[in-house]
Amino acid sequence: MTDQKEQIIGEFQKNGKRITGQRKILLDVILEGKWSSCKEIYYMAAKRDPSIGLATVYRMVAALEELGFLSRGYHYSGLSEGNKQNF
Repeated sequence: MTDQKEQIIGEFQKNGKRITGQRKILLDVILEGKWSSCKEIYYMAAKRDPSIGLATVYRMVAALEELGFLSRGYHYSGLSEGNKQNF
């Protein structure tokens, strides 16, 4: 597991948020690519697990924003060196 992924999972647990299999898949997808929308994340994640819904993607992105790992911008992509990523 990457250091970034471990750090995010640790923060989720510390803040009482569950780490489900779907959330792990979404986290992998987000960390692996550059995205311009939640739908793009959804399409990639759904290839790995067809049971992942678009609402789950939006909730995951919102949780990552809430914890300070993501911020809205123009593109979704893996986390930057400063632990935050602009969307």
